Formats: sequence, C-alpha cells, structure tokens
Amino acid sequence: MREPENILSVAAHEPSLMGFIFYPDSPRYVGDSFRVPSTLSPCVKRVGVTVNESVQQVKNLVTTHHLNFVQLHGNETVEECKNLYQEGISIIKAFSIDETMDFSITHDFQPYVEFFLFDTKGKHHGGNGRRFDWKLLDKYTGHIPFLVSGGISVEHLTEIERLQHPSFVGIDVNSGVEIVPGQKDEEKVKSIVQFFK
Repeated sequence: MREPENILSVAAHEPSLMGFIFYPDSPRYVGDSFRVPSTLSPCVKRVGVTVNESVQQVKNLVTTHHLNFVQLHGNETVEECKNLYQEGISIIKAFSIDETMDFSITHDFQPYVEFFLFDTKGKHHGGNGRRFDWKLLDKYTGHIPFLVSGGISVEHLTEIERLQHPSFVGIDVNSGVEIVPGQKDEEKVKSIVQFFK
C-alpha cells in the first residue's frame, strides 16, 4: 500500500495486516516522504517490507512508522533476526519457494520469528506475481505459523480453502488485487477478507 486514500479505503474492510514496501527497487516502493496515515485503525497491523536492510535501518523504520511487524524479504541471517528480536521487533521472514526448497533452512530462524512467508521463487525479491506448487508445503514440518504468497487472487479462494497444513494461517495478496502497482482494488480485497470471516 502507498496512497493514503487507498490505504484507508482498503483498511475499512479490516484486513489483518497491511504492508508498506520500503525497498527502493520495488515498483510498490512507498517513497522517501511516505507516512502511514495517522487515522489508520490500530486493528490493521502495519507491516514494513524490507530487503537486506541493516538492523539499524529496520529499527528506524519501525520507530518512524510505528510498525507492528517487519517482513524481511531478502537474504537476512539468523543473527540479524536475533538482533531485531532482541529489540522487541516482531518478524515475518520470507523464503522463496520452488521444487528445490529445503525447508530445514527455516529451523534456526524459529526462535526469533513470529511468522514465515512462503513466496514464489523468481528473479525479484517477491512481487513475481506467480504461484508455486502448494503441495511443496507438505515438506514444512516446523512449528512457526506461515503465510502463503505469490500471485494469489480472488479466483484462488477455493484452492486456499483446501490448504489443510496445520501451520497455515493466512495469505499475502498483492499483484492479484491490484489496479496498478501500489494501488489495490478495494472490492477484490473486500471479497477476500469476507471469505475468511
């Protein structure tokens, strides 16, 4: 999310989380002067998405934007996650998934992470707009709950309902509900939120 009016109109439908991308190479980058609207409901948790930022910069973003979570979407290490965790920062750690994924790499992150995000492996750090084979999730045996991302739209809701993995807790939608990068279709978001209620 990026545009104040769009942020507030989407927030009116009460998604659990709302993401703001602080990665300059993303077409959804919020920009240097961005501020989360002060009237955004506290019921909608703020997620700052970063890629390979320093621990100090992530801390600065949390403070400046009153973030509830940071979503680390790069090659962040266990040690960096530990440092942020020790600062009281709640972490969503993203992993790029394809058929070569070894889910054991998530194990050492578990003490410091609130959620994992499993996204489609591609040439970009997220935002690839494609789904991976959800059957691969059966290989995940960790206890940290996870979100699924990657090209998900309203058309996939029936398939999502069939995901029976005990650690699956939700979806991360982006390109599948967009009008243009950074601007979401309010009706599509509304449909997805209502589906899960």
